[in-house]
Amino acid sequence: MNASLSLDAVNALTANEFISRFGDIAEHSKWVAEKAEVVRPYPDHAAMVLAFQQAVLEADRERQLQLILAHPDLAGRAALDDQMADESKREQRGAGLDTLNKEEFEQFHNLNNTYRARFGFPFIFAVTGANKHQILESFSNRVGGTLEEERLTALAQILRIIRFRLAARVSL
Repeated sequence: MNASLSLDAVNALTANEFISRFGDIAEHSKWVAEKAEVVRPYPDHAAMVLAFQQAVLEADRERQLQLILAHPDLAGRAALDDQMADESKREQRGAGLDTLNKEEFEQFHNLNNTYRARFGFPFIFAVTGANKHQILESFSNRVGGTLEEERLTALAQILRIIRFRLAARVSL
């Protein structure tokens, strides 16, 4: 990840520089940054966050599902195979998901499989500021929800992830 930029510096980026800098804010979904870029200049940090979030919310259902599917399982195979985006790795590491014992790993693995089989997409949780116990509790609670509840909850969690990632990259 690059050093934090000021909002003035963000607004001064060319479109290509902006996409290069922020194209990975939404997991493997550069289109979110492309949509957010066209509403610059941002008057404040909140407007920038809103532009990214609006890009997600205004997307059609299929594109939203593609975004949800682009996220890795928490403490899943992608983490073991080193196939996650760098920010996902840092976020999961910050929540202690890289230090799971065997039983905890199995619990995550089983919940990931159950959740994915039930809903057809990965469990998404903005792990910044959370620990593995809080994540497991949410996982256990949400696995019994309805498909529409979980689709909307996944999108809400993605919006939180975007906010956290932008806060880390753009100085307030």
